[in-house]
Amino acid sequence: MNEIKKIRYGRLGPKVAEALIKRNFDAWYCEDAETARDKILTLIPSDASVGYGGSLTVNALGLKEALRARGNIMFDRDLAADAEGKKVIEHQALSADWFLLSSNAVSEDGQLVNIDGIGNRVAALVYGPENVLVVAGMNKVVPTADDAWIRARSTAGPENMARFTGKKTPCSVTGACADCNSPDCICNQLVLTRRCNPPKRIKVILVGEDLGL
Repeated sequence: MNEIKKIRYGRLGPKVAEALIKRNFDAWYCEDAETARDKILTLIPSDASVGYGGSLTVNALGLKEALRARGNIMFDRDLAADAEGKKVIEHQALSADWFLLSSNAVSEDGQLVNIDGIGNRVAALVYGPENVLVVAGMNKVVPTADDAWIRARSTAGPENMARFTGKKTPCSVTGACADCNSPDCICNQLVLTRRCNPPKRIKVILVGEDLGL
C-alpha cells in the first residue's frame, strides 16, 4: 500500500468510526492488520463460542486459527464432512456468543451494505448472536450509502463470484454486474444496516489497509 493511501486512511478511518458510533455501533479504527487482530482478541472472551461468515478479511487476519489456539469454541463450517454437516454448523453459528464477518461496503456516514448468497452471514448480522464483529479494510469505505450499494453489486459481487469455480453468472464472464437472475447468483440477500439496535451489539473495526474484496 502506498504512503499517500495510508495517510488518507489514517485521516478518514477515525471519522468513519465516529459516524458508526453515532449510529449506535461500537467502532474502532486500527492502522494495520496486526493491531486489528490484537484488538479483536481482546474484545472476544477466551471462553466465548464463535461463528463466522465467509470472509477473506477474517481469513487474512488469521482470526479463526488464533481463537481456536487459545481455546475458543469454534463453529467452523470448513471442518464439516459434507454439505449437510456444513449446513448444521451454519445454523449452530447463529446462536454463537460472537459472530465474525466483514462487510461488502461501509459508507462514510456509518452505514453497512452487505450481499449474501444463502443468507447465513446477513442473518447473523441482523439477528441472532449476542455480539457481532465486523472487520473491514478501508478499501471498502465509500462516500454514501448509494455508493455502498454500487460497490457491493459492481465490485464485491463480481470479485467474489470469481472465487467460485464451476459457477457461472454474467458477472463471472464479463466482470460487470448484470442484475441477473442466474441459478448461481450470489446476490440473493441485500441488506442495509443503517443503525445498530440493540446499541453496541454490532462492533465494527476499520483497518487502515486494503483487505478483502
